[in-house]
Amino acid sequence: MIDDFLSHDLDAVEQAVREAAAAEITPRFRQLADHEVEAKNGPHDLVTTADRLAEEHLTTALTKLLPGSVVVGEEAVHADPSVYGALRGDAPVWIVDPVDGTRQFVEGDPAFCTLVALAQHGELLASWTYAPALGELATAVRGQGAYLNGTRLSAGSPEPGAELRVATAHPFYTSPEDKAVLARLDVPGVAARPCGSAGLEYLRVARGEMDALAFSWPSAWDHAAGLLLVAEAGGAQYTVTGEPFRVDRDNALPFAIARDEATAVRVRDLLRGTE
Repeated sequence: MIDDFLSHDLDAVEQAVREAAAAEITPRFRQLADHEVEAKNGPHDLVTTADRLAEEHLTTALTKLLPGSVVVGEEAVHADPSVYGALRGDAPVWIVDPVDGTRQFVEGDPAFCTLVALAQHGELLASWTYAPALGELATAVRGQGAYLNGTRLSAGSPEPGAELRVATAHPFYTSPEDKAVLARLDVPGVAARPCGSAGLEYLRVARGEMDALAFSWPSAWDHAAGLLLVAEAGGAQYTVTGEPFRVDRDNALPFAIARDEATAVRVRDLLRGTE
């Protein structure tokens, strides 16, 4: 069933993503009232009416497109953490971040996106990264490549000897222990900066604008779409133990994602203090 869906129904998923954004997100961009913004787990962990309504819209649309599928969405998991367990089940799972980069969205910065990925048994099968305010839609299907607005993406490799451009987990969302590990990237030859929207940082790696990423949190909705996008563009990723990050298990953290194998290995080794 899933193979048939991947062969015939992906355009309908793209339409559902665009419709959810058009109905619930873009009308509220730079138009949010104070009561439409709340803090969840801290002053920098925000949720808006757009997040909640877009996730509800996508949940209805995506499960209708693929009967028997389930949704693991950021807001649903916040309300009921047991929802996350569906990633280890047998049903196809839609992994949804309705507004990735909510802080940017609230601030009126167009660098936010909607992330959707389809997975089963932990394998990422397809993904959509939609930045409506930027007019960008990136897609990937396992074994079929990655595309941005219909043009194939190739991550390529950094120029030999060039300083590596690395985006790291933002200090707002990291523990002191995380900060200490990420500080290992502060070495000659590496230019590290805090990341913005995780989904858009993955897109920058897939299109060769950023060399690598280093993340220290495991939430599947932040990573699933981007991991497949980068992989299909020719990139690589490793946790600090050398295994790939998977959405259906507990992962060693932090983990590194890069344009190519050699860069992923280098960033991983820096993170674990072995380079």
